[in-house]
Amino acid sequence: MALKRIIPCLLYDGLGLVKTIKFKNPSYIGDPINAIKIYNEKEVDELIVIDINASKQKRKPNFDKIADMASEAFMPFAYGGGVKTFDDFVSLYKIGIEKVIVNSLIQENPEIIKKVIAHYGSQAVIACIDFKKSMFSGIIPYSYIGNKIKMSLIDYANYLSTDIGVGELMLQSIDKDGTWEGFDDEIISTILNSIEIPVIACGGCGSIEDLKTVLYKTNANAAAIGSMAVYSKKGMGVLINFPDREKVIIE
Repeated sequence: MALKRIIPCLLYDGLGLVKTIKFKNPSYIGDPINAIKIYNEKEVDELIVIDINASKQKRKPNFDKIADMASEAFMPFAYGGGVKTFDDFVSLYKIGIEKVIVNSLIQENPEIIKKVIAHYGSQAVIACIDFKKSMFSGIIPYSYIGNKIKMSLIDYANYLSTDIGVGELMLQSIDKDGTWEGFDDEIISTILNSIEIPVIACGGCGSIEDLKTVLYKTNANAAAIGSMAVYSKKGMGVLINFPDREKVIIE
């Protein structure tokens, strides 16, 4: 069975790389350029970098820093954070970003995203849905700046894939983020059965078995790894890391 994509997902706070737990308490990891150099050596499939503070702080992407990262990366590179205008997308594509990840912009100005897709194609845009389980309200999708989406998770996923026309969907579990407890396979499977575009599972990966399950049993198109990509083990020190591909393949 062919190996599916496994993607390090790096969180950038405007100064350096950090790692969160349930979107809180960011811990410093190190310099993104050093991490990218190591991922080059490990021949990773793709790379995701998200500036977790750009939209919250209402600032534009740091194009100079992103250009430095993109020039160092030898793999397809996706970026998200602070992208608000059509010109922001253009600038990112010009400096080597292959896919731009959108989240809060979907609620703020979806027409910009549609314009980007019309010019660059659906494959150039990934929509990220942050979701969280609620005791009383079920599964709630959020924008990255913390606003609840006024649709069910399934309806929102369909809206993004059909009405907006994005090329991929990134499903990020807030509850699982940084926990090493495994992906939310049930929710990911539900969305996979509801839409026709590729899905990147994100949040909670802690083992090779978690990757096998989400990629080959849940059947996600790709898996994004956070803690596993920057720590040696749970509770241990920083170590830029990438799993052995051969151990993930199911015969």
